[in-house]
Amino acid sequence: MSEQVQMIPGNSLITKTPEEGRQLAVKMARLVIKATQPDASVREKLRPIYAQDAAMLIAIGQVVATEFATIAAANNYWK
Repeated sequence: MSEQVQMIPGNSLITKTPEEGRQLAVKMARLVIKATQPDASVREKLRPIYAQDAAMLIAIGQVVATEFATIAAANNYWK
């Protein structure tokens, strides 16, 4: 039986600071990977592959940026 992944930790996008928002974005991006590939052993095997692939690392950065944009909008960081 697979574990249920909580996609928004604490069920809130509201953070005290932009730094906390950025950390939440990284955590949420990691949760997307966990939900997409729930088998930890497969994720472990894949980690060295994407760690050496610049395009994959850039793609991960894009996921974090998208998550952060959502969190920033929820927190009105752009005021």
